[in-house]
Amino acid sequence: MLSRVSTRSGKALSRSALRSAASRVVVKDVRRSFVQPSGADRASVVDVPSSYQEDTAFAPRVDMFGFKLEATRREGGVSEQARPIYLDMQATTPVDPRVLDAMLPYLTDQYGNPHSRTHAYGWEAEKAVEDARKHVADLIGADSKDVVFTSGATETNNMAIKGVARFNKEKKKHVITTQTEHKCVLDSCRKLQEEGFDVTYLPVQKNGIIRLDELEAAIRPDTSLVSIMTVNNETGVIQPIKEIGEIVRKHRGVYLHTDAAQAVGKIPVDVNEMNVDLMSISGHKLYGPKGVGAAYVRRRPRVRLEPILSGGGQERGLRSGTLPTALVVGMGEAARVARQEMTRDRARIRALSDRLINNINARIEQVVRNGDPNGYPGCVNLSFSYVEGESLLMALKDVALSSGSACTSASLEPSYVLRALGAAEDMAHSSLRFGIGRFTTEAEIDYVVDKITSVVQRLRDMSPLWEMVQEGIDINSIDWSQH
Repeated sequence: MLSRVSTRSGKALSRSALRSAASRVVVKDVRRSFVQPSGADRASVVDVPSSYQEDTAFAPRVDMFGFKLEATRREGGVSEQARPIYLDMQATTPVDPRVLDAMLPYLTDQYGNPHSRTHAYGWEAEKAVEDARKHVADLIGADSKDVVFTSGATETNNMAIKGVARFNKEKKKHVITTQTEHKCVLDSCRKLQEEGFDVTYLPVQKNGIIRLDELEAAIRPDTSLVSIMTVNNETGVIQPIKEIGEIVRKHRGVYLHTDAAQAVGKIPVDVNEMNVDLMSISGHKLYGPKGVGAAYVRRRPRVRLEPILSGGGQERGLRSGTLPTALVVGMGEAARVARQEMTRDRARIRALSDRLINNINARIEQVVRNGDPNGYPGCVNLSFSYVEGESLLMALKDVALSSGSACTSASLEPSYVLRALGAAEDMAHSSLRFGIGRFTTEAEIDYVVDKITSVVQRLRDMSPLWEMVQEGIDINSIDWSQH
C-alpha cells in the first residue's frame, strides 16, 4: 500500500521538514489519503519513485508505523494455490478498487459519527453520507431525500413488506407477490399470513414473467401492497415493472414494492418511470461492500410504513441506528461508478454471455436455458439433461458456480424458482447458474466452457439413462413402477 502525506494549501513544508516531523512522531496540519490499495498477497510499503520531485512527497519507513506490517497469509490462499474462476456474481460481486479507495479514509482518520452535529468529525462524516445518498438516488432517478440506508436488501424487503402491511392493517389485510421472489420476500409474506394477512402468490409463465391480467384480477379493495422483483436472482428474468406500476397506480391506496437488488447498477432503473413506491437495493450486488443496502421510500405521494427498528429516529425515523459511514460511502461510490459505466458494462457482459451460451450449445447437446432469454445477460441459468447438478458442481472445483440462490444453497431440494417455471424435478436438479460481471474475462469464459464440456461428457458416460437415450429409447415412455 502506498501512503502519501501532503500538507494543506498554503502550508507546504520542505522534504527535510517533513522527515524531521516524522522522526518526532507528530506531523501537524496534515491529512492522509490512500491512493493505491493492494490485495493481501501484495501488501507492502512502496517507496515514492526516485523520479518523483514534488517537495511535499513523503514516503514513510516501515519502522514509523508503530506496528508490524506484513502480508496476510491465508490457509489455502493465493500464494499456495490458484483460486477458482469466479462466476457467481448473483451471490456477491467483488469490491471495485475505486470503491475501496473511497472507503479507506473513513476506516482510518475520518471516523466521526455522521449523526454528531457538534464537531467537525461528525460534519465531515455526515457530508460523506449525504454525498453517497445523492449517488444512490441519481442511479435510480430519485430524490436523495427518498433514500434510506439499511444493512442490505433483506432488511429493506422486510421493512417494506411488513412495514406497509402493518401500517395499513386496520383497513387492508391483503398483499400480492409472486412465486419466484427471493426467499426473504416469501418468508416476510408467510410471517404476515401468521399475523392474519391474506397473501396471493401469483404464478409465472414458462419464461418466468407474470401475466398482467392475472395481477389486475388479483387486486382487491383491501389490497395494500404488491411486491414483485425487477430481476430474478436465479434466472435473470426481468419483470415488466413499468406496466405493473401502471396497473397498480389505477388502484388508490395500493403501493408497489420491487426488490431491485439484482437490477440496480446493471440495467437502467427509474423509480418515477416505473411508478415504484418502494425499492430494495443491495450494496454488495453492485461492486460495493457487504453489510449495507438502501430503501427507496417515496415521499410524494407519501408512503407510510411501520418501522421495524426503534431507537434514535435516524433515516427519517424509518431505520434507527448509527450509519456505518465507510460502508455507506462505499455503496455511494459503487452507485456512482455503476451509473458512469453501465452502458459499457452491459455491452461487454452481453458479449461474454453470448460467448458462453453459444459455445456450450455448440459443444454439448440437450442443454436447456431456464427463464426468458431476453432477461439480464449476466445471469445465465442452464440445465444439463441426464447430469445431476450437485455432481456437476463437485466436479467443477476450479470454477465458482452455484445451482441456485446463495441464500438457499444449503438445501438439497430443487430450486423452487425453476419448479415455478414448470421445470421437471430432474432438470431443476441439473441446473447451473453462471454469474458474469464487470471483471469477467473472455479467457475465463473459454476455460469454463472447456471444463464444463469435459465434465458433462464424463458424467453422462457414467449415466445408464444417457446410454438409453443414445440408443433411441424414450425415457418418458417407460413405466418405472414396473421395474
